[in-house]
Amino acid sequence: MPPDCTVRFTRSRQLILLALLLSLGIGTLFVHAISTMRQDQWNFASRTQVNLAHTLALAVRHSLDGFEDPLLHVVTEMQTTPTPSMASVLGGNSLPGLEAVLVVNQAGQVVLAPEAVALPPNTQLDLEALALLPSGQHHGLHVGKPMISPLSGLYVLPMSHTYRGADDQVAGVVLGLIQLEHFNRLFSSVQLGPHSGINLFLRNGTVVVRFPYGGKDTGKSLAGTDNMRQLQAAPQGTFASQAVFDGVWRMYAFEWVEGYPLVINVAQAVDSVLADWRRSAMWLGIFAVVLMVACVGLAVLFARELERRQAVSSQLQQAQHDLRTILDNLPSMVSYWDSDLHNRFANRATERWFGISPEQLRGMPAATLLGPQAYAAVQPYLEKALQGQAQSFERRLTDAQGDKRHVYITYTPDLDKGQVRGILAQLIDITERKRMEDELFEEKERIRLTLRSIGDAVVCTDAQGHITYLNPVAERMTGWPLADAAGQDADVVVPLYLGYGNQPQPSPLHDVLSTRLCCGPTRGVVLHGRQGQRYDVEESASPIIDRHDQLSGAVMVLHDMTETMAMAARMAHLAQYDSLTDLPNRLLLQDRTRHALAQARRDGKLLAVVYLDLDGFKQVNDCLGHDAGDQLLVEFARRLKATVRESDTVCRQGGDEFVLLLPGLDNPAHIERLAHKILATCEAPFQLQQGCAGQTSCVGVSGGVALFAQHGSSFETLARHADEAMYAAKRAGRGRFYLYQGEGLAPAAIAPRQA
Repeated sequence: MPPDCTVRFTRSRQLILLALLLSLGIGTLFVHAISTMRQDQWNFASRTQVNLAHTLALAVRHSLDGFEDPLLHVVTEMQTTPTPSMASVLGGNSLPGLEAVLVVNQAGQVVLAPEAVALPPNTQLDLEALALLPSGQHHGLHVGKPMISPLSGLYVLPMSHTYRGADDQVAGVVLGLIQLEHFNRLFSSVQLGPHSGINLFLRNGTVVVRFPYGGKDTGKSLAGTDNMRQLQAAPQGTFASQAVFDGVWRMYAFEWVEGYPLVINVAQAVDSVLADWRRSAMWLGIFAVVLMVACVGLAVLFARELERRQAVSSQLQQAQHDLRTILDNLPSMVSYWDSDLHNRFANRATERWFGISPEQLRGMPAATLLGPQAYAAVQPYLEKALQGQAQSFERRLTDAQGDKRHVYITYTPDLDKGQVRGILAQLIDITERKRMEDELFEEKERIRLTLRSIGDAVVCTDAQGHITYLNPVAERMTGWPLADAAGQDADVVVPLYLGYGNQPQPSPLHDVLSTRLCCGPTRGVVLHGRQGQRYDVEESASPIIDRHDQLSGAVMVLHDMTETMAMAARMAHLAQYDSLTDLPNRLLLQDRTRHALAQARRDGKLLAVVYLDLDGFKQVNDCLGHDAGDQLLVEFARRLKATVRESDTVCRQGGDEFVLLLPGLDNPAHIERLAHKILATCEAPFQLQQGCAGQTSCVGVSGGVALFAQHGSSFETLARHADEAMYAAKRAGRGRFYLYQGEGLAPAAIAPRQA
């Protein structure tokens, strides 16, 4: 063989070897590429299912949280209302997917149900939650196994909370029945391919929902299976396994529903997961065979690039879809307008407000959408927004249904390097808020007018006891204008004292703020005004508790009792004293006599009852008139009171009759000396001034005396005997004193008439 042939042959072999090596390398690369693509596809599907399982777990938890709120409301009403009514306890909680809320006692009997729910009388349920009550295992929320609903006859998921009776013992459960169709609707938006689905299990392995396979497997248990053990081993994760029900190999991604004994499981068939990869591998294999190593390499590169671009495109489309979904579900209208005020974007709220779709609105001028009148009203704000100034304002608007609405509008300039490219407009419906504000203002105005019109002093403080409000009566009584009192401590503005003492007492407002309990009403309290006034008041105070059970302040009411207390004191005085002479009357005399008799019995001393009658008083009345007679009685009472001891009691019996009570006498001689003194009081003429032209009048006095215990042991007996002795003195010639001697004996003179 020629050398050149040998060289060519060697080079050919080298080329063939190189080609083989290159083919082997490309083949190896092809196998590696196919394997990598399969792993990437598997990982991508795994991440997607993990995210989907997480999203669905959040959605299930959000739904169950929403269903739990009505149960907690019913529990609160059952435990705080003594005799709850059907409407107040079960309320109007109507949530999609919540079939009913029932109150079930420990015996399983339904004791409360919504009025719209038709249940046979004394309906009794066999609940797993009731079986846990005696053992104390039922705490907080309990999610039981799926059960047949007594209302619809379909499977429902029972959720229950215990409630306590008046004795603070568990009385039963508040049961919520959740339609399993609610979860099917929640999962229906997810498409995973053939032989794939979404499963919801209790953590003990009981099947709740298998979507889209219907309810045939609901209630079955997978406890003890390999798949279930993997679901129970960790809060979340992925694995591939053969299904228990149909034997299909699937990729499983699962996550526990936070706060609930539930596991969400996304199960996608392995064939569906690898379908795209298998198609790609087949085509790449064909290209590798037909186009050899170069085509295979180009196909792999092209496939990888295409996959990357598809992923980016899919992500972009998903982001656009998510953004559109968010904007369309906002409660407010959001739109974007270019610098010429032509619409470039709007969410679905435009249909509710203006009756046109976002597609119809795109490109439409703002003036056309709003109309001449409405556009003229907002044009100044639009012009300022186009100048780069953010605008916000309120106005009334008629929506597409013809309803008058109150809206809050914002215009936010879209600035690009200092230039306004457009305006982002947002329209928020605040009709309900304005209505509540108006109602709140009206209520505050009614309260203000009520507080101004009532006759009692009203004092309000914050939670620290500082003054926040005084009504006009409180301003007058305390002497503090509200402007000066605001922020001051209640004890400074409203100083309260017990009786007329000088020792102040803490304001009841501080007690109310510390105990959160009502105080009063309490009398016997005196308010010292800023200018020295004194008011007898009746105080009462109450805490102010807001709807969140937070203490926000206190209110004190002071009722002015000054005139009432003065009148009561006056009436008490008049009940025991003579209105003309201000001497004790017969009622007070009898009370003092009882005490004097008891003292005389203990001490063994004398006690005298003296009856007096003026001589010649009738002539004064007849000649000078009753006014003169009254003056004479007052002057005689004054002289008589000056004659006796402070311990003695001088009483006007009526007319011109007087009675003396003389306790603690050592001997009868004291009576004789006193009788002479009393006779001496009438020696000087009585000066009658008012209406009598300065006239004088002379009268005398006659008296009778009875002693304890010689002449009687009771006031009635002593009074009767003293009265007999007085009339004996009258018959004997008047102007003298007689002492009672005994039954059947004539009274004896102890102070004869003076010359």
